[in-house]
Amino acid sequence: MRRIWIVDDESNIGLSLRLILEREGFAVTTFTSASDYRRAAGREAVALFLFDVRLPDASGLDLLRELRAAGVVAPVIMISGHGTIADAVEAVHAGAYDFLEKPLHRERVLLAVRNGLDQLVLREENKRLKEQVGTARMMGSSPAFARTVEQATLAAKSDVRVLLMGESGTGKELLAAHIHGASPFSSGPFIKVNCAAIPNELMESELFGHEKGAFTGAAGLRRGKFELADGGTLFLDEVGDLPQAAQAKLLRVLQEGEFHRLGGEQPVRISVRVLSATNKDLAAEVAAGRFREDLYYRLAVVPLRVPALRERPQDVRVLAAHFLEEFCGRNNVRMKSFDDSVFDLFEKYGWPGNARELRNVVERMAILSTGDVLDKESAPIELRLGRDPDAPNSVEEARRGAERDHITRALDEAAWNVSAAARALGMERTSLHKRIRALGLARG
Repeated sequence: MRRIWIVDDESNIGLSLRLILEREGFAVTTFTSASDYRRAAGREAVALFLFDVRLPDASGLDLLRELRAAGVVAPVIMISGHGTIADAVEAVHAGAYDFLEKPLHRERVLLAVRNGLDQLVLREENKRLKEQVGTARMMGSSPAFARTVEQATLAAKSDVRVLLMGESGTGKELLAAHIHGASPFSSGPFIKVNCAAIPNELMESELFGHEKGAFTGAAGLRRGKFELADGGTLFLDEVGDLPQAAQAKLLRVLQEGEFHRLGGEQPVRISVRVLSATNKDLAAEVAAGRFREDLYYRLAVVPLRVPALRERPQDVRVLAAHFLEEFCGRNNVRMKSFDDSVFDLFEKYGWPGNARELRNVVERMAILSTGDVLDKESAPIELRLGRDPDAPNSVEEARRGAERDHITRALDEAAWNVSAAARALGMERTSLHKRIRALGLARG
């Protein structure tokens, strides 16, 4: 339910507006002074504001400027009983969406409110579209990939939390965007956070925002990613890199649907769908004490593994052709094509960097080739030399393989007595059980 706040010193005006808007399904809060409004500001995510220009203790234009200075983009409609052209012009320059004169008429109020909310949706949609320009669509017909997309589409229809697992470059962010677009939250924003790219000391402020004066340099109120995602989807990429303090606060938000900004005393309630992704083995991180077990189960209600590109070789051809077409179109160069011999190389290569590496290879070939047909000789040397398909694809994969061999050997020597194997390995029995499940070990 969208929230609307009204600030007007005439209580009968506030009551009339409240009745009109509540009948249309909005949640409405009214204030009769700027001071009352300021004391409550920031407690809720508000979709639209109506401010009287003249209040007993401030100007509605001052409240409008305060919102914009805090980065709040929600539409603001100004109201005045003594409106002038100068007032209207000043309001628009300050960032108001519309200007209504008293006496107010129901149809005019509803039209302004609906148009303002529609403008906000369009602005967010336009922003999302701009962010997605140049981003590859999910493409592929391989059974492994099709199964993952099918499961993601089924999960999208509810508000269930999904944890996307897989190597870097497999398209986890694209799959998250697909889930958002097919979900009940699709009309809301899709906000992305790269947890690995934010310094630990700034993580809580980035996620939950802060109040003015919360710390040195906090010159004003700042809304965090959770608040910006209200009514939509928050995508936590590389969630395995969240520091412990942020993990505890994230768990509380998922449990209670509210949080406190840094330095804030009042809770902020939000309705957000949370999707997360990681290239780490979160079960191993839990066993090592680096990731909270309760948070893991909150995030992984539906765990989905995005297959690596080497597991879907039949998709390489269509992806490469798409990347080449996209590159030529984006750079306004004559369209090029692949010689069939190139696809023999592509399909045999292991692609440790997955689709992201494939895109880079295609763009490099398009740049360095002087002809219109990209042949085998234009491929990077590492592709022409080939790659051992049985070689570990990453440091993490090599570590995981060594751990699997070590634990399997201990279990075999103990005749699969988990307690005895745990003692031999110097592990807790419960921790060994978790690693057995995480590594998919089974008695031969």
